[in-house]
Amino acid sequence: MPLGRITLYVRDVEATIGFYEKHFGFKPLRQEGDRIVELLAQDGGANLMIHLAGKAQKMGQVLVKLGFDVEDVEAFRAKCAAEGLEFGPLHQADGYVYANAKDPSGNPIAISSRAFRR
Repeated sequence: MPLGRITLYVRDVEATIGFYEKHFGFKPLRQEGDRIVELLAQDGGANLMIHLAGKAQKMGQVLVKLGFDVEDVEAFRAKCAAEGLEFGPLHQADGYVYANAKDPSGNPIAISSRAFRR
């Protein structure tokens, strides 16, 4: 059974929607009366459910990191930098490369070529 949805609790719903739409190609689905905006993955991956965080919820705690499969991490990182999204340094792992950043609510994300390693 595939993972279909991941819920992100955020302080700024619109900034988060714009972030994932601009940099990762998600398309927002807004339903009348629904307080969650579903971001639809255009590549068959899991959708993101964007939910306004409650006042007591702490932002940016590292309990989950979203990882995006990117064949050319260095090129994607450069493209994002030109659009205002700065990833940290490139890290070499066992046959792949990755880099880390955070979304507008401080949720950790990574781009990784792990899925394309040989």
